[in-house]
Amino acid sequence: MIQVIKNKSTEVCIIGICGEEGSGKTTLAKAVYHQVHSTFTYKSFIEDIAEVSQTRGLVGLQEQLLSDVLKTKIKLHSVQMGISMIRERLSGKRMLIVLDGTNEYDPIGLWNSHVWFGKGTVMIITTREEGLLRIPEVDSVLLIELLNTNESLELLSWHAFREAKPREEYNDLAKRVVACCGGLPLTLEVIGSSLFERPKEEWKSILLELEKIPKHDVYQKLKISFQVLRNEMEKNLFLDVCYFFVGKGRTYVTQILNGCGVDADSGIRILIERSLIQVKRNNKLGIQPLLQKMGKEIVVEILERRLRNNTQLRFRLDENYVVSDNTVRTFFLFGFETSFGSVCFLMCNIFVFLSSFHHSRQKSFRYCLVNSF
Repeated sequence: MIQVIKNKSTEVCIIGICGEEGSGKTTLAKAVYHQVHSTFTYKSFIEDIAEVSQTRGLVGLQEQLLSDVLKTKIKLHSVQMGISMIRERLSGKRMLIVLDGTNEYDPIGLWNSHVWFGKGTVMIITTREEGLLRIPEVDSVLLIELLNTNESLELLSWHAFREAKPREEYNDLAKRVVACCGGLPLTLEVIGSSLFERPKEEWKSILLELEKIPKHDVYQKLKISFQVLRNEMEKNLFLDVCYFFVGKGRTYVTQILNGCGVDADSGIRILIERSLIQVKRNNKLGIQPLLQKMGKEIVVEILERRLRNNTQLRFRLDENYVVSDNTVRTFFLFGFETSFGSVCFLMCNIFVFLSSFHHSRQKSFRYCLVNSF
């Protein structure tokens, strides 16, 4: 990729990276970005565009791009205003732009901008959809290949042992785990981190679960990393981050959770060690999209199970109250917004306990809460 960029140093260069979820597209884009960014005055790395677009809309994407490149806070009132300002303020500038995780054609309106980009501009696009990159504007497409056996074993070892090779007594177990992970970097990283400092008995237990899962069922493999967390506090904390705290500052999240009686500092540190969450620039919490999707599906499973098993709390899940990214906060089981922030999943059991003692008022309270959003 770097050689392609050098060969087109006097032109506009658009490079696409394509591969399945968890294959390392974002990691590769970051590696290239960090090697070449010092030669660019104007630059922007927009990570997980699909998620940003869903939560903040196209205007949010445009604001982030303009704010990064111009190094000042930009506020837009419409997509059209963003298109006009991008064309006006960025025209002729030599830029380095990374659009990571897009699932639609040209979400910001940049791909066909060769005519007004400054010479030497580089744009890197990562996506799962190879078809999005088969257009004349994209100069080069890199298809991510999964890791071979030796590479997989090394990656697993770095996370499970903090060394390049497995310890001798774990060698056979490590090779069997690698065979179950299918060369997918995310699975190797997360499973390897889950095995860190675990005795051989626990390795065998986790391996037994892995071998039951079909080869291409990545979701169930990743779910093991959640199931083997040490306690309910760590599990609930992971679910909180998935739904409420992605993109929030670590200090802010710690204050909120400590106020709920949770040892947030220790819990967040454990989740980082287990490769389940990350700390990104500006000390904000992040999570790999596939892991976030897993966490949200676990929340839905828990909600449905509790509704089935508790007749006092059961109510009809009609189409108006489907658990989704935008509506989960409306469910009384999983929290609500207050003036100081999110009261989150960890408060669920307290609410369930209290509501069981107020059964006579429960229906009207639940109706008012759900319908107040």
